[in-house]
Amino acid sequence: MNEITLYHYLFLGLALFVIGIAGSILSKHVIKVLISIEFILTGVNINFVTFASYCDNINFNGYVMALFYVAIGAVELAVALYIFYLMYEKKQSENIDKYGDL
Repeated sequence: MNEITLYHYLFLGLALFVIGIAGSILSKHVIKVLISIEFILTGVNINFVTFASYCDNINFNGYVMALFYVAIGAVELAVALYIFYLMYEKKQSENIDKYGDL
């Protein structure tokens, strides 16, 4: 009864994904939106690793995809922060509503 099953991991991944979606839709701050996107990627990674450990005993496809998504997430965050830095120099605001000309 106390062991952690597949459903616990799937619920954790789903919860992180939903928190990320809600945060990216409801937030007006650029940094909060970027963090919400990272929550989305973390939820997807948890699901990849969960299915790789529970269902795939021969290949490591889930682990490879999770590692690929971590690399993509790091590059995405670096590029987005640089773009935000360039836009912040012009507008001097963190509010997303002021960046409609993107």
